[in-house]
Amino acid sequence: MRRTKFSAGQAKVKNVIVLGEQFSGTNGFLGSRGSLMLDVVFLAMFAIVPVLAYSIYLVRSRRRFELHKRIQITLGLVLLLAVTAFEIDMRFFTDWRERAVPSRYYDPVDGWNTVWSALAVHLFFAIPTPLLWIFVIARAIRNFPHPPQPGAHSRSHIFWAWLATIEMAMTALTGWIFYWLAFVA
Repeated sequence: MRRTKFSAGQAKVKNVIVLGEQFSGTNGFLGSRGSLMLDVVFLAMFAIVPVLAYSIYLVRSRRRFELHKRIQITLGLVLLLAVTAFEIDMRFFTDWRERAVPSRYYDPVDGWNTVWSALAVHLFFAIPTPLLWIFVIARAIRNFPHPPQPGAHSRSHIFWAWLATIEMAMTALTGWIFYWLAFVA
């Protein structure tokens, strides 16, 4: 890594920029060591979780079933596209481990460390989440009338939808923790 003389604050910013220049993939925009797609997904979860909560509010308190359906299908499609783009980036363009090396929580020699532990917990939630969302949305489309309204499928839908919501919230929370440990600290 090249060094130049800067004040302490400037040196930290300069080191992040210099570190970012040496990594594979496209650098992100948050000033961390994260790639562009890591930064996009990190921020997207800050939008998705409140929109998800608002959609639940609409159906539970306002009985806006059609709007709830539209929001959920839109969120599902956005998540599918984001996860697909993210996976393509991680598999073919970005070496996240290389970007995590400067973290005090990542030891590339030791193997298992705090970053890997955080990733394992994150994946525990992140892997089933899109599958669960597809399951919930597909069953809702198939089993609710058009336009949507409560019916025989409601009880099952509520159970699986809450499970999917909890999975999404935990995916976001554990993803933020992993991002901080690997690419900020």
